[in-house]
Amino acid sequence: MRRRNMRKIFALLSLVVVLSMALAACGGGAPAATEAPATGAEQPAATEAPAAATEAPAPGAVRENVLRVNTGTYPDIIDPQKSSFVNEIAHLNKVYMGLTTLNEKLETIPGAAESFTFNDDATELVFVLKPGLLYSDGSVLNAKRFEFAFQRNIDPATAGEYASITDEIVGAPEWRAADTTAADYDPEVFIAALGVKASHADGAECVDYEDTECNTLTMNFSKPAPYFATIAGIWVGYPAKEENIAEGGDIWWTSSKYQVGNGPFVWQSVEPFVKSVFVPNANFVGAGIPTYTLEFSYITDSAVAFEAYKNGEFDVVGSAAEDLPVIDADADLTAQHVKYAGSCTTKIQFSLHPTWNGQPNPLADPKVREAFAYAYNAEGWVTDVDGGLGSATWSWIPPGYPGYDAASPLKFDVEAAKAALAAAGEEFNSAEKLNAMGLKMTYAASARNQQRHEWLAANYKETLGVDLALDPVEPTTFTALQKDPDTYPLFSRGGWCADYPDPQNWLSVYWRSDTTFANRFGYNNPAFDELVNKGDVETDPTARMEYYAQAQQILLADIPAAFGYNSLNHYLVKPWVTGFNTTPQDGTYPGDVTPWTITIDTMMP
Repeated sequence: MRRRNMRKIFALLSLVVVLSMALAACGGGAPAATEAPATGAEQPAATEAPAAATEAPAPGAVRENVLRVNTGTYPDIIDPQKSSFVNEIAHLNKVYMGLTTLNEKLETIPGAAESFTFNDDATELVFVLKPGLLYSDGSVLNAKRFEFAFQRNIDPATAGEYASITDEIVGAPEWRAADTTAADYDPEVFIAALGVKASHADGAECVDYEDTECNTLTMNFSKPAPYFATIAGIWVGYPAKEENIAEGGDIWWTSSKYQVGNGPFVWQSVEPFVKSVFVPNANFVGAGIPTYTLEFSYITDSAVAFEAYKNGEFDVVGSAAEDLPVIDADADLTAQHVKYAGSCTTKIQFSLHPTWNGQPNPLADPKVREAFAYAYNAEGWVTDVDGGLGSATWSWIPPGYPGYDAASPLKFDVEAAKAALAAAGEEFNSAEKLNAMGLKMTYAASARNQQRHEWLAANYKETLGVDLALDPVEPTTFTALQKDPDTYPLFSRGGWCADYPDPQNWLSVYWRSDTTFANRFGYNNPAFDELVNKGDVETDPTARMEYYAQAQQILLADIPAAFGYNSLNHYLVKPWVTGFNTTPQDGTYPGDVTPWTITIDTMMP
């Protein structure tokens, strides 16, 4: 999407309030969302799990030792091997930790693993777990748990959003593509051939999930995968318990009872669409155990969240351009406004599928896409709508990330937009012909999103003379539409937040034709695929980056979307919230990547 990403795949939401990916990803970073993931499964009542001990407030404290964050929308799904959106990952990375993790410099470091080692050509990766690992409930966490996590991600029965991200593992793409309805289908055959094996240090076979000597996980790849230590730390490898998944069934993830993990927090309770409560996990083996309780709330209207923040009901909310005049006019709010580089790129998303709404899709014509890309006034958006809470750019990989290249054939150019439209196919080469088709722009319904998309519609009317009908839908529906190629909106706003800091995540994971994400909107260029495939296996860093650079230029020339916007992380943070490390990967609040460094000054009035 960290991603994630961010698996990482993060779909970005209106960046004025926040973004939500399609990732990692990843856990990529953005404040609370207003265009929301869907919840299709029936939700149970709030459930309780045993609470881990938390540090008590000092005698005479004036406030609780609680960090109250508005995350925006309630997640569509909170399953490590099925999730992909930013707000989904933001929950998972509180409850679980992978074999590796990221530090405050976004460097890959050991997580649940004590060490990880590649062979010379990066076709084998061996993890040795930290001794005495336990889940938050005190049960054994061994390498066989991680073996199951990667098996489940690949298993076609899981149908995970990020299933393809582990295709480098020997046997993974074959199993993922298997016909589970075939009479001779046997998952055990594919598991036996899979290049993920848990063992004792001496290579002896692990007995079961209680085997405390089962401390080694070996991964074998069908091609060099020098980046895979980082992938091993994202949510697809989080060790959710097999027995909990089985007992809870298809909606196991809706209950905090079954979300027993090894992350910095224990998910103590959840009231779907209202509030989740997380308490410190005393068995966490990361850099430190958090000292505060964490509360997530799910207010989708940023105006309501802003008022709640001013009333002292939240400690952190995402800021919005509409609130900037109030923030800038108030010295206290100005001092509390935290802004720093983000990890996301937003685009005007195009459906590239051959047909739309039972008729030929105009966006399948490259010249029509070129027209809409040139006609997008990204600078105007940043100034008029976003209030400077982002930056206009015409590339894909954001500044500050490996692979960033400022060179792009795209820009805001009205005359070039009109010329491109005139050069389109006979069916689509004028505004009149496009207007007769009833084109629509889909978005998550809210008062502020209405205003933003009215601005976009007016932009295209002014520059191209094209009418885009506004198509507001429920926030949950908006996310669901984007996950299905058959319902992917013709026009929408969204994008990607990094799951992890590598161009492989920005290019191969998102745009390669055989990925879940490219399949959604229909991008397919064999020349692009060839270059990213070469970059993925190249162990020489300079040559590897050159392959990715060439691939990105092909991508920009294809114009599968109108690029033009990179994110900033922007939050309002109360002064009693201290100690947070800011990184572009933050997905919910400042310090999200290393939450154990945060403290709440309970004595501050």
